Amino acid sequence: MELLVRDAIPDDAAGIVSVFNPIIESHAYTLFDTPFSVEAERAYITGLSDREIFNVAVRTSDNSVVGFQSMAPFATYTHAFDHVGVVGTYVDLGSRRQGVATCLFPVTFEIARQKGYEKIFTYIRGDNPAALATYQTHGFRIVGRADRHAKLNGKYVDVFIVERRL
Repeated sequence: MELLVRDAIPDDAAGIVSVFNPIIESHAYTLFDTPFSVEAERAYITGLSDREIFNVAVRTSDNSVVGFQSMAPFATYTHAFDHVGVVGTYVDLGSRRQGVATCLFPVTFEIARQKGYEKIFTYIRGDNPAALATYQTHGFRIVGRADRHAKLNGKYVDVFIVERRL
């Protein structure tokens, strides 16, 4: 699959939601539990701060969004964490294991460095070994595990905490 990774624009909202909502609705891969509307996604993209990163992976054969990666500051209430970002990676359920995340990570890492980030952090469901393996492949290491940290549909889920220095 040939991909183009670029900054998300408001017109990508429908494509992003078409990737994101099936992942959310599967109740298997993310800690998000409520689907997003196209309007909400468009507003999110429009309101991104200068420190936030939002990249889409677009399949060039049909110009479809097949994945995205977003990153935001870890905390905005203090400057002590200005060097830390929190990342999320989402790949269309039908496009997994086809190199989408592999295309997204290097672009996000480079932009993160340019924006002054030194470390990237995220949370991964304990029952999502494919996501954990993907992050580890891209240089993340497990720094903790929070038992019964999330409660989704009445079921507790452990959460891995992973980080990568840039």
